[in-house]
Amino acid sequence: MAENKTKPTKLSVTEFIDSLPDAEKRADAKALVKLMQSAAGEKPKMWGPSIVGFGSCHYVYESGREGDMPLIAFSPRKPALVLYNLTGFDGAGAALEKLGKHTTGKGCLYIKKLSDVDQKVLQTMIGKSVAHLRVKYPR
Repeated sequence: MAENKTKPTKLSVTEFIDSLPDAEKRADAKALVKLMQSAAGEKPKMWGPSIVGFGSCHYVYESGREGDMPLIAFSPRKPALVLYNLTGFDGAGAALEKLGKHTTGKGCLYIKKLSDVDQKVLQTMIGKSVAHLRVKYPR
């Protein structure tokens, strides 16, 4: 079975964010670090070259595939901010309806810029996602 490509690294989160060429993406990334770190109670860590993750959990699928992933994470990609693991909790659909301008796909939430969404709704979603994943994947 193939090994996960996305693993924690020793790369600097600060250096990664500071290297983003777009000033608005840098500011949004710094804001997401604060939101996610507060909710997870974990310091940010780079997962691969471009994902900023908080905490970790071990998953095992029915297929037998298993691995580790960040509890919650984001990546400031050129077309959008990609937020990982924020749509699986009960009530996520209702929260997404209130969030603002976004798209979703394969467990990811895509936001062009943080100013497009309701910050309080996003903060609530992050907190509920962390709580849900800690129950689903106990340490």
